[in-house]
Amino acid sequence: QVQLVESGGGLLQAGGSLRLSCAASGLTFSTYAMGWFRQAPGKEREFVARISTTGLTTYYADSVKGRFTISRDNAKKMVSLQMNGLKPEDTAIYYCAAGRLAANSKYEYYYWGQGTQVTVSS
Repeated sequence: QVQLVESGGGLLQAGGSLRLSCAASGLTFSTYAMGWFRQAPGKEREFVARISTTGLTTYYADSVKGRFTISRDNAKKMVSLQMNGLKPEDTAIYYCAAGRLAANSKYEYYYWGQGTQVTVSS
């Protein structure tokens, strides 16, 4: 019964900003690292950002570093992605995911949301 539900997607022009949100339920939210991924048409899914269980550590893909900011609110069981300076190449379906650091030091994502569409026009 774990659910991750993204919201906040939309269509906007290059240079604009958008804030995505992901509401979690059915899991002990504060024990999971949270990540954002995206998949553009005809391309593979790619990692965008990750935030630790406490929110003290974040990690970003080079393509979005300096433009996107991930944050979380454990009390509300939500994770957000603030996207600034959007580019057409940011167009994709954005997914949030819940994961944990495995013994091999690799993050494993167990739960995924349904995705929300972000379209950036030039």
